[in-house]
Amino acid sequence: MESGSIFLILALLLVVGLFVGRPFFDGNKERLVSASDRADHERSALLAERDRVLTALWELDFDNTLGKIPEEDYPQQRSALLHKGANLLRQLDALQPEVEAEDAEARLEATIAARRMAPGSASSSVNGRAGQASTATVLAAQDDEFEVMLAKRRRVRLEKAAGFCPKCGQPVQKSDRFCPKCGAKTV
Repeated sequence: MESGSIFLILALLLVVGLFVGRPFFDGNKERLVSASDRADHERSALLAERDRVLTALWELDFDNTLGKIPEEDYPQQRSALLHKGANLLRQLDALQPEVEAEDAEARLEATIAARRMAPGSASSSVNGRAGQASTATVLAAQDDEFEVMLAKRRRVRLEKAAGFCPKCGQPVQKSDRFCPKCGAKTV
């Protein structure tokens, strides 16, 4: 081997060794992370957890509406999620001391007023503000429309279903005189 290639190989091994060994040389030094970066990271994690809890609450309510959850389990699961959400909100409020309590109360009052102004609510005619529209009002109207659609669909499904075939157990509709699967007479 030539001496030039030996020096090139040694230089390459030295560079690789320094690169691989760098964490051992810097092991005692902690990386400087500012307090604001830590607070931002913690706030971001709390916001993500809050969103997860809200999604879980919406899914729990939806599953309860559809009857997928036993009635005795629903209040316990809902209260556990509400307590967890309340704790997360308290932690978020602790990280944001610049938000005053008066601002939070004003936001809460505005949200309640918007909900009262929703079409069809009894208090909208009392307040006299039925002409004003807001995002919360639109969302409440969409929720109400969705609930009406679900109720109609449930009613239609109950009207169509007549039971099950006595021979094979296949579901049959009221208009069926014979089972669509086995052909047995259903009437």
